[in-house]
Amino acid sequence: MSDTKTRTFAETVAKRVEQRFLASQRVLSFDEYLELWAKKPVPQSRDASRYLRDVFDHYGTEAMAHPWGTFTRFRLFDLPWEADRRGALIGQEHVQGEIYRALSNFAREGRPSRLVLLHGPNGSAKSTIVACMFRALEDYSQKDEGALYRYNWVFPSSKTLRGNLGFNKDEHPSTPPQTSYAHLADDHLDSKLELEVRDHPLFLIPIPERRELLDRAFEEARATDASVEPPCEWIYKGQLSHKSQRVFEALLASYKGSYTEVLKHVQVERYFISQRYRTGAVTIGPQMSVDAGERQVTADRSLSALPPSLQSMPLFEATGELIDAAGGLLEFSDLLKRPLDTYKYLQLTVETGEVSLTQQNVQLNCVMVGSANEVHLDAFREHPEFASFRGRLELVRMPYLRSYVEEQRIYDTHVAPQVRRHVAPHATMVAAMFAVLTRMRKPTLDRYGRSMQAPLSALTAVEKLDLYATGRVPSLLDADAQKTLRANIRAVHDESDAYPIYEGRVGASPREMRVAILDAAQSPKFRCLSPLAVMEEIEQLCERKAEFEWLQQEPLGGGYHDTKQFQESLMSRLLDTWEHELYRASGLVDEAQYGELFDRYVQHVSVWVKKERIRNKLTGESEEPDEKLMKEVERMLDLKGEPKDTRAAMLSAVAAWALDHPGNKVDPAVVFPHYLKRIRDMIFGEKRASVAGRARDIVIFVREDGAGLEGERKRDAEATVKRMVEQFGYCPSCAADAASTTLRRRMGDLVV
Repeated sequence: MSDTKTRTFAETVAKRVEQRFLASQRVLSFDEYLELWAKKPVPQSRDASRYLRDVFDHYGTEAMAHPWGTFTRFRLFDLPWEADRRGALIGQEHVQGEIYRALSNFAREGRPSRLVLLHGPNGSAKSTIVACMFRALEDYSQKDEGALYRYNWVFPSSKTLRGNLGFNKDEHPSTPPQTSYAHLADDHLDSKLELEVRDHPLFLIPIPERRELLDRAFEEARATDASVEPPCEWIYKGQLSHKSQRVFEALLASYKGSYTEVLKHVQVERYFISQRYRTGAVTIGPQMSVDAGERQVTADRSLSALPPSLQSMPLFEATGELIDAAGGLLEFSDLLKRPLDTYKYLQLTVETGEVSLTQQNVQLNCVMVGSANEVHLDAFREHPEFASFRGRLELVRMPYLRSYVEEQRIYDTHVAPQVRRHVAPHATMVAAMFAVLTRMRKPTLDRYGRSMQAPLSALTAVEKLDLYATGRVPSLLDADAQKTLRANIRAVHDESDAYPIYEGRVGASPREMRVAILDAAQSPKFRCLSPLAVMEEIEQLCERKAEFEWLQQEPLGGGYHDTKQFQESLMSRLLDTWEHELYRASGLVDEAQYGELFDRYVQHVSVWVKKERIRNKLTGESEEPDEKLMKEVERMLDLKGEPKDTRAAMLSAVAAWALDHPGNKVDPAVVFPHYLKRIRDMIFGEKRASVAGRARDIVIFVREDGAGLEGERKRDAEATVKRMVEQFGYCPSCAADAASTTLRRRMGDLVV
């Protein structure tokens, strides 16, 4: 870039920065701030809990449907203002709702009256959820609707006033009167006293007059918006901090009670929440240190330019994390790892909203969130002091995810981008399925009625995995049992909420699986991050029984806690998936063929049961349902019993699904996935030998550069690999890995 262009660019940046500074109203006099406040009294009078609640509301919500229910997701946890959204929270909508509920209660009570304690196993995203709130606070404070203001005391130089710092206004009557010193340039100021506790500018108005002002403004706001809440306790009762009160009194005495002259020294300043600079967003680790303290600022030589009356007065400045978090969010990371005495002060602090220091009580204005793992919380519950702490805590449980679909999104979003090679299809899925399987608990049958006990007694860990992820019920259950189980997924999902060892407390954590995935990516056997390499890492992980609690649980019936069976089930599922994709990519079987066939069957069954006729799409004529078609499909499905009963039961299942999903179009593939699979397997079975030959040719084409393949065989192999790349995300290397493994383990006997 040339010097001329560099200068032009620098000038453009300078102009934009200046424009943004002026537009954001960064520095105001007290009168100017009061005018701004009068236009927006409600948002400019929020305490930290209402401010954070409004952050949740600002970014909006969306409904998230899971097999166990529909929940509200707050979009702030998706980090929509960021380009790459790294660090976004996956799942945990119920935790988001619990935090929002707590914030709403704080808003109704008038202040944050409890510490929100997120508790769960290590790696359950407790820190992630707080980090998202920090980043949302930072972004919101940059917006007009999120503007925050504090004030400083400024003291003009004698050159500016031609007198003694403005304390004696009669000394130079010819000096033009100053309405405010807020906008004076730095070289016209002798000193500027910043307030570390970020007092609200309205605290400068005496409490009786402030309450009158607030009541009137909020009453006018409520006339147009009935949802406006009364002023919070912080703005209604808050008082000046120790340092500010001493300055205020000294100035008032010097000006012989002139409140107007005192306010000239007030400079209102907009500030922005920043975790990096510890402004309104602070994390306290489990270190052994004091969270708040104070020092005497009048002993600081840098403040020697203060007026003489203030230099002789002891002024104390509060310091520490509790002070830095004023106006925002304070996180106590791993709170319970500290010795009890280091956070015992929180009992009184949370209850009163103040922290007691040697020379002053500092009024706090921040939402406090802590995190703890279950081991430390269990130990804390046994402590004699727990009962007194319990009323000051808002306990929010954060278990591991129990849907492998969501778990896979964690690995795809946060782990796969760090892999410096191609990620083969199903690699992260295998890891996610294994992790969730280790978290499954066997249902406790005596908690359910008879209709649920039968399907639950046969529910395996793998079937429960599918139930949570997709709502798919076991195909071996009869229609009534399937319907009962499908209707009670929420009860099964929430069964262990009251247990000390709840489902999602014990299991492989995302952190452990992340290491396994990254290790698998370095396997010299594969050019890609292969699901086979992931399976090898899982096998090695399961050998470290002494290190992990989830490996020390006794296997139960149904495959629960049985890591060996987990691996066998995952390999079988991986082979099923590869085989299915080979069929589809081979071009030997039309994917839509069996779906369309089953769809036609359901249509014909529907009109047959109702004793109606069906319209022929080609001729437009009404015809009797095709008995030959129905019998052929029923043969493929291996349906037993009288056709009349079988078809009536199928139509009842369609009607029941439609009642459970009002407004949704009935899709036979969704209502009867197990039937569709049977038809698919039947059709695929007829082509199995041909697909096995195609798999062999894929391996030769990729690994041996097509040696020995000629003409049509080579063209077909190349076309199949191309479809695997385009349709499923393979590269030639991992396509050959899939074909080779499937051929060796499933189809070896079909290839001559």
